[in-house]
Amino acid sequence: MTQARDFGQAAARLLRDRSGDQRVTNIELFLDLVYVFAVTQLSHFLLKYATVTGALHAALLLAMVWLVWAYTTWVTNWMDPERIEVRLLLVVLMLVSLAMSAALPRAFGGPDGDLGWVVGAAYAVQQIGRSVFMVAALRGPLQRNFERILAWCTVSGALALAGGLAGGAARDVLWVLAVAVDVAGGLAGFATPRLGRSLTSDWTIAGGHFAERCQAFILIALGESIVIIGATLSGIGRITGTVVAAFVVAFAGSVALWWLYFDRSAAASARIIAASKDPGRLGRSAYHLIHPVMVAGIIVTAAGDEKILLSPSSTAAPSAWMILGGPALFLAGHAAFKFVVWRVVPWTRLAGIAVLALLALAVPVLPEIALAACAVAVVAVVAAGDRWPRQA
Repeated sequence: MTQARDFGQAAARLLRDRSGDQRVTNIELFLDLVYVFAVTQLSHFLLKYATVTGALHAALLLAMVWLVWAYTTWVTNWMDPERIEVRLLLVVLMLVSLAMSAALPRAFGGPDGDLGWVVGAAYAVQQIGRSVFMVAALRGPLQRNFERILAWCTVSGALALAGGLAGGAARDVLWVLAVAVDVAGGLAGFATPRLGRSLTSDWTIAGGHFAERCQAFILIALGESIVIIGATLSGIGRITGTVVAAFVVAFAGSVALWWLYFDRSAAASARIIAASKDPGRLGRSAYHLIHPVMVAGIIVTAAGDEKILLSPSSTAAPSAWMILGGPALFLAGHAAFKFVVWRVVPWTRLAGIAVLALLALAVPVLPEIALAACAVAVVAVVAAGDRWPRQA
């Protein structure tokens, strides 16, 4: 009894103090720096493999990167990162994530070699290792929750590792299955034989902290778009008026995406999840599942920004799917976000997507810079629409 009580007290000391506001700690921000690099790698991957297959591979890699980050974010919502045990866990996860990020450009092979095994192994180590730590560190309902998570992550980790060791189409299939298991696990409450099923009401997260962490990842992606714009401009030998115009358009696009997300909905949604009676359900739907769609939109937009800076006057056809698809993907994600949080149909976002689709008709005749300017204008108008009195 005494030993069990000591274990319980030790576990309780690792949990966050919920008596006050839950702040994002420095070690969490330090962890995010690895994912700045990961997003950079994904942007470059998309630019290098600007095909349908390349885009699908980039989406799969983003899903894997997002899931290891998001699962860690759930953990740091409960556990106190200022405790040495939790801090060491995050440092180890950073190291493994950094190795995974470095291997992303060669995740599907290439002339420089195949590092898919590193990506698969890193994914497995993080998903399984993190869960083992939580099972060992916790007691009570949260421990049982992570016992279920460990069961699902063992399956997804095995699939990811097997995919990394396999090649060709087998790798694609196994990694898609690994992602599907981790996504389906959350949707199914990590239902496990003999262990039962978790309810979202069991996921007693601090909603404000969880919202702030996901907002930070949006900033990571937007920051990468700024880096791409600046780095591309600095590498251009002769700066012409057209290049300057492309620079302004690309920057305005990043500002428009930031404005659309952060001007109204970011803070308002954080207040809603913080006051929710079931923050776990809202965290799973609005943040865990929907936010990576917006991140994908930013990454695609950033790749399009580099294209227009390098060839602003060329015909938009080769890069049109990036120039129009990135903002459309972001609008689709934000529309889903607003629908889940506020239960209203976001007509302005849907209208913006429709206008972007219509702009595809002008692709054969418009240069890249003109098409990009039109896309930026669409996002800006939608963002301005949030200031109309009738908007939530």
